[in-house]
Amino acid sequence: MTHGLTEAQFLNTVASFLGPYYIVLALMNGIAALYLWRSGTAKTWFSIRAGEQTFPFTSAIVWLLLAFVFIVMSPLAWSGHGAWMPSMPEWLREFVNRSTGPVVYSVGTVVLLSILFVFRRFFVNPTVAWVIWNLMLLFLGLSMTDRDFYEIVAKPDNVPIVMLVLLLAYFTWLATYRAVINDDRIARGEAPLEALDNEKILVWPDLVYTELICMIALTAFLIFWAIALPAPLEEPASSVKTPNPSKAPWYFLGLQEMLVYFDPWMAGVVLPSLIVVGLMAIPYIDFNKAGNGYYTINQRKFAYIIFQFGFLVMWITLIVLGTLLRGPNWNFFGPYEYWDAHKVEALDNVNLSQIFWERWLDRPMPTAPSGSPFAVQAGYILLRESLGIILTLGYFIALPPLMALTVFRKYYQRMGLIRFMLMANLMLFMASLPIKMVLRWVFNLKYIIAIPEWFLNF
Repeated sequence: MTHGLTEAQFLNTVASFLGPYYIVLALMNGIAALYLWRSGTAKTWFSIRAGEQTFPFTSAIVWLLLAFVFIVMSPLAWSGHGAWMPSMPEWLREFVNRSTGPVVYSVGTVVLLSILFVFRRFFVNPTVAWVIWNLMLLFLGLSMTDRDFYEIVAKPDNVPIVMLVLLLAYFTWLATYRAVINDDRIARGEAPLEALDNEKILVWPDLVYTELICMIALTAFLIFWAIALPAPLEEPASSVKTPNPSKAPWYFLGLQEMLVYFDPWMAGVVLPSLIVVGLMAIPYIDFNKAGNGYYTINQRKFAYIIFQFGFLVMWITLIVLGTLLRGPNWNFFGPYEYWDAHKVEALDNVNLSQIFWERWLDRPMPTAPSGSPFAVQAGYILLRESLGIILTLGYFIALPPLMALTVFRKYYQRMGLIRFMLMANLMLFMASLPIKMVLRWVFNLKYIIAIPEWFLNF
């Protein structure tokens, strides 16, 4: 996209975006300051005494000052001069590149989700959320002056993904914000917020007018989008020249990432089918009737955690990973790292049976004599993969009863055998993905059970 451009030409290209971008951020904070001032909801952080008068330093003044900072940054970014344009410090780029390895990225997202859940009352505070929102947008703006980051984010295919991530962050915050308020109201014996808004709305004209306005606004937005961004069309497909990396559409990048850790039949058929079956089974598994029609966390903590982990960690982060961090040859690259097609990472992926027989027992893996009947060959194969089979059967057969007797005892008593076993196995299948990911990255473990003779690998 910027290949063949000199550094000055590249910065001029970026400047045409960053100049208006910082103006938009300034307007955003200016409107926030105006809203707080007009509504009288601005919080006083501290006061400044000048003689006998006291001047309160409110949150509205903070956002107004921040708007002024963005206004100052706008002409600097619009100049296209490398020395003047606000950009991400080099040391911070190197730190981010080193910190976005597969293990740190995956474990970090789980830790981040846990922190957001435990301290949700702090993070749903509008002031805290507004600070984080500004930091996210500032991070994006400062990073755009990096050519490698710009190549990824500004690609027409990836622009909507970046916007979707930002929108997802906002709506996740909004839902959590309302859930925290409802939990406080319910604890005080009051009705949730949704119960207060029970006004009857007519389809005509209220709903139809709203839909018409949204349709017109969305059409105008799409026209502007089509003018501003070129269509992501490439040259005609050729069997002798394939893209590197060859990526699926963004909504399938999670499945493509799963193909790295599972056999194609497992990642492409079994696990997606279990996702659909699991979603269909939720109404029949769920026994908690609380939380229907209103946001809440305290009344549905288990369901909330499972959903957030499954959706955000197991799906959204895989899409972001496949979009921003997977480069040529499906190697990992930092967001500020050049996508070098010649980058080679030496990976010695081995199966569990190889580790067990060759490394631990220091002996060759069992192999049936040539010309042996099928029963003998099957016996040798089962012997070779015995450890993986035992571990897998123990994982899916022994763990559910153990869960029912210990951590999930109350759930088992309320759900019964069939519903609990279905829920437990769906949870274990979901957990198998991060387990396989960690095993691959830490121990280079390819398959726990590897029976290519029967096209059975897990």
